[in-house]
Amino acid sequence: MKATVLQGVGEIRLVDLPDPVLREPTDAVVRVRLAAVCGSDLWPYRGQEAFRAGDRMGHEWIGTVEETGSEVTRLRKGDLVVAPFAFADGDCPACRDGVPTSCGRGGFWGGGNDGGQAEAVRVPFADATLVPIRSDVDDDLARRLLPLTDVMATGHHATVLAGVVRGGTVVVIGDGAVGLCAVLAARRAGAERIISVGRHPERAEQARRFGATDVHHADDPETAGLIVEYTGGGAASVAECAGTQSALDLALAVTRPGGVIGSVGVPNGIERVDLYRFFRANVGLRAGVAPVRVYLDALIADVLAGTLDPAPVLTAEMALHDVADAYQVMDRRKAIKVAVRPAGGSG
Repeated sequence: MKATVLQGVGEIRLVDLPDPVLREPTDAVVRVRLAAVCGSDLWPYRGQEAFRAGDRMGHEWIGTVEETGSEVTRLRKGDLVVAPFAFADGDCPACRDGVPTSCGRGGFWGGGNDGGQAEAVRVPFADATLVPIRSDVDDDLARRLLPLTDVMATGHHATVLAGVVRGGTVVVIGDGAVGLCAVLAARRAGAERIISVGRHPERAEQARRFGATDVHHADDPETAGLIVEYTGGGAASVAECAGTQSALDLALAVTRPGGVIGSVGVPNGIERVDLYRFFRANVGLRAGVAPVRVYLDALIADVLAGTLDPAPVLTAEMALHDVADAYQVMDRRKAIKVAVRPAGGSG
């Protein structure tokens, strides 16, 4: 089969690898229908995160079950399945506590595990990991489901951590796919005022379509002061979706005393956390990897009901054989997010 690997900094290759096979009775083999390139894929691609030459790539994907192990009972051949970006056994203390991304026997797609930017994937703990959907899913619905595997669920997690409430105010920092999805999640949660702060003016309109009531530029020196002023002392809920030092600093600057920052941006280049300022202002910081599997059932139900559509974050689509171009497009910020379709992955 064809699979994407990172061979060196800036060097994405599509290589031939053996087809995945069942290794454990709890495994499934899934044919990938649609995958995506994530902003966090760019960290190792740019050399800003450690990797090993030949690491497999892609943690956002949906597909069709081809084969199941003898102990898999929830899935059948032909099922379309949504895969969270991490697999987990579903039975350990972390899984039972609602944080399957901390499962001791689990892991993330890519690296030394199968990656989703490929033609097929072996899925450990298939019953606990995958969510089956009806098989008659058209391409439009597939595109709406794909962001649930990571960015929509992660944006939702930011609002959960930040304590967004119906009728409340939230500041969302970051206008990448996760930040835009956090805006959409805040609207879904019933927030009355949703303030989007980003660096890319061309994404402001999408933020507004997703529910932002106000849009500001992160690099404008007046942004923090303006937000604090018209929120009457800052927002009670702030979703930090970028993972950079400047984003965390801005989040702290616009959180009101007693408020909470929900941080879901993969930390990169954060060298200091001003704990004294958190302490003095009674500001809470909750951070962590989104437990996507915990949120999937409710998010999928909303997509199937037609009340949730995160597909607009997918602003480009390419064939798997052009996956290296997909990374370049993402790296140059010519797309918010690129969907990747293996040959025969439609319909």
